[in-house]
Amino acid sequence: MPVTRRTFVKNSSLTLAGASLFSSSLFAAGKKKTLTGIQLYSIRDDMKKDPLTTLKKLADMGYRHVEHANYIDRKFYGYNAKEFKKILDDLGLHMPSGHTVLNAKAWDESKNDLTDVWKYTVEDAAVAGQQYVISPWLDDSYRKDIDGLKRFMGVFNKSGELCKKSGMKFGYHNHDFEFNTMVGGMLLYDVILKETDPDLVIQQMDMGNMYSAGGRPMELLKQYPGRFASFHLKDEIKSDKGNDKYESTILGAGIMNVKEVLDLAKKIGGTAHFIIEQESYQGKTPLDCVEQDLQIMKKWGY
Repeated sequence: MPVTRRTFVKNSSLTLAGASLFSSSLFAAGKKKTLTGIQLYSIRDDMKKDPLTTLKKLADMGYRHVEHANYIDRKFYGYNAKEFKKILDDLGLHMPSGHTVLNAKAWDESKNDLTDVWKYTVEDAAVAGQQYVISPWLDDSYRKDIDGLKRFMGVFNKSGELCKKSGMKFGYHNHDFEFNTMVGGMLLYDVILKETDPDLVIQQMDMGNMYSAGGRPMELLKQYPGRFASFHLKDEIKSDKGNDKYESTILGAGIMNVKEVLDLAKKIGGTAHFIIEQESYQGKTPLDCVEQDLQIMKKWGY
């Protein structure tokens, strides 16, 4: 059975790896110039085999922005932050965001401070040119106890304060459990939005991940306008693989009304970063898929 994004992120961990009341400053984010990028997990096998050739292929396709999903022992795909930034610069690529899981190992209770490991994560993200340091997972232990969850959202805010010192923001990327898990009588995702400071912590909505659990991107954009600085674009089709009800497919080929969602995100979501992520390919190669996805985005005006 192929490794899913959920399993990949969960196992990666830190080894490191509403509100109708909103401020005009949040809405102003929607007026920023947008960018279209690719989550490199979409082509994970190619990046594992030959990252340099794969990045060149992306640049040749017309991509200009990438989002990493591989930061281990202070290296991006085997290169330190300065080396990886130079590789990207030489190809005309930029990395405005990246995924590294923030979990309990990022916080030192005895010192009431973030650990050195997480501080290095933020430092390297800044060197690599990121705007957002995004955590794409929430450990099971924080999904059961409202007080523990609230305390951990305080760690999110602390990470946001640390990122702010380098001109960045911290972010959270959803999966599906946030939309079918109740904690303290509240939906988990509502707790995350309520307990994080929007000036320090952005939300990266993954419109495909949420679908099977009942999350609907249009409803969320209207419920929390201005809160989604970054967006993972996915289209979904029904799946007969494993336990997943749906799997991702070429943009526009599934059931998600992607163009309508991204237009609303740009209008009221405060969204400036639109990141393509496709994890299943229906017999096509991953590189062929992400090339088609980019062409569709260009056709839609992004």
